Formats: sequence, C-alpha cells, structure tokens
Amino acid sequence: MEYYIGIDIGGTKIAYGLFDAERRLLVKKQTASDDGKDGEAFFAPVLDVIGELMREAKERGGRTAGIGIGITGFVDFENGALTRTASLPRLNHFPVAAYLKSRLGEQIPIVLDNDCHCGALAEYRHGAGRGHRNMLYCPVSTGISTGMILDGRLFRGSNGASGESGHMIAAVPKELGMECSCGNTGCFNSLSSGKAILSYVRKWIEAGENSVLPRLAGGIEHITARHINEAYEMGDAVAMRAVEQMAHYLAIWIFDVYMLLNVDCIVFAGGLLAMGDKLFGRIEKEFERYHTNGFPVRFYKTELGADSGLIGAVELLFDAPGGNEDRE
Repeated sequence: MEYYIGIDIGGTKIAYGLFDAERRLLVKKQTASDDGKDGEAFFAPVLDVIGELMREAKERGGRTAGIGIGITGFVDFENGALTRTASLPRLNHFPVAAYLKSRLGEQIPIVLDNDCHCGALAEYRHGAGRGHRNMLYCPVSTGISTGMILDGRLFRGSNGASGESGHMIAAVPKELGMECSCGNTGCFNSLSSGKAILSYVRKWIEAGENSVLPRLAGGIEHITARHINEAYEMGDAVAMRAVEQMAHYLAIWIFDVYMLLNVDCIVFAGGLLAMGDKLFGRIEKEFERYHTNGFPVRFYKTELGADSGLIGAVELLFDAPGGNEDRE
C-alpha cells in the first residue's frame, strides 16, 4: 500500500497530511512556522513530523511513495528550491527538495511548488473548479495571488513563478500608494490585501479619522480583519472605507487577469472570505461593471477550505512533467 505526505508551509503555520493511494486525507498535523530560523534549522522540526508520518504509513502496512510540498513565495520548480519569500526571508534561496532528500534518501520523490499553485490543483481536481477546462484560483488573505489552470493544466510560466498577479502595478494616486514587500509601490497587493488594508486603517485613524476600531481591538496595533468586519456591521466609516477600497482594487485585479486570459471560472479562497458578500459581493458587482464582452464568468468560493494547500501538495506528485509545453 502506497501512502503520500502533503505539507503546506505558510508564514505562521505548517500543515501536514498523510494520504492513502486514493489521495484521501487520513492523518493531519500542524506546527508553527518560525521565521527567525534559517534553512536547516527551520526544516529540522519538519523532518521530525515527516518521520512520524512515515512511521504511521509503515504501521498501516505500507510505504511512503512521495512527498509534496507547497510553500509561500517564489519557487524554482524544476530544482525544488525556494528563491524568495517575504514571509520567511531566512529561507530565501534554500534548496528545499535537495536538503530533504539528503536526510530522507534520494529514493523518495519530493516535489516543491508555490502554495497558490497547490491550491489551484486541489480546487481544479477535487473542489469548486471541477468540470471547467480553465480556472483562476484567487486566494485573498494576507496577500493575493493567482493559480492558473489553462487547457486543463497548471501553468507555471518560464521559471515556475507564474501567478504573482498581486504584484502587478496599478495606476494609483501618489498619496495613496504604499510600498509592498516586492519593493514596488502601488501594486495590487499593496492596495487590497489583508496585510495592506490594516496598514491603511491604522494610517487613517492616526491621521484623525474617528472609528470604533481601536476600542473593538483594544488598541490600534491589535486591529485585525475580523475587527474591520465587525465595525463595518456597525456602520463605522473607516471600516466601510477599507472594505470599499479592497473591493475596488480586487475587482480591477481580477478583471485585468480575466481580460488577459479569458478564463470563465474564478475560485476565491483565503481568510478574507469571512467578510462574505460585503466584500466579495462588491467585487463581483464591480467586475461586471467593467465586463462588457458578453461571455459569462462564474465566481465560486473554495470547496476545500483550509485543506486545499495540503491536498494540492499531494497532487503535485501526480502532475505530469512538461505541463507547460505547447500542446500538439
């Protein structure tokens, strides 16, 4: 019996799963990410959990046939290396797959890819994108990005770094723009991501705008997206301004990607889904204001939720190589 391990590495937590031959999730574990550790120190506890899951597979009468890993940041897919990540900067340029194979053995297949690519594979094969030949997977959380399924295959681009659409530059007033971790000012990520909008809210309040948010959060430094959601329901002007700004730039972001690729299935995921129609209903409505070509576009919410990264990480092991080559 063959078993597979999926790992989803984010900026604050790492999720692990053991899957059977039918790719059913059997065992799930979670640990914290430590952004203060460099490559080998960071992956030491990861290897411990991998060891636990490999022993679990053996106790079930099988063997570990592969490990798929999704990680936040830019990934050199062919070489299994992380090139750059804002969330875990001490892992920049770390050869993840090669290091793990040096500890686990060369015989175990290990595939590494960007976490958004993993989510796209999972939703396309097992979630909201089933039945569509083309799909955009759009997580909206701390940051924003796009996983692209084109003609039934995950599109990785020339270097494996496709889909970083949140870092596309928007034309914005100079006084509005904030610098992003990518080094640019005025990209969509710096205008409408969860992390960015908290910076705007704090700036507006510090400039003298009245809001219930500091009271709700117990201080301006403790404001989260949950507090913005709550304050919006109370009619708070700052919270409403924040949601309106997010919806406006997220709609333009989605529309620009749609106009480039003409993909008619858009799947939203991420923590900001908790805002519901006050945000995502606005995004769809504003998208339709720009959308004039008459072709229908369908919007869905993730069906796999927080497990999409894990499921997609294992799906990497079943993603045939050469998927971005021209089709004959």
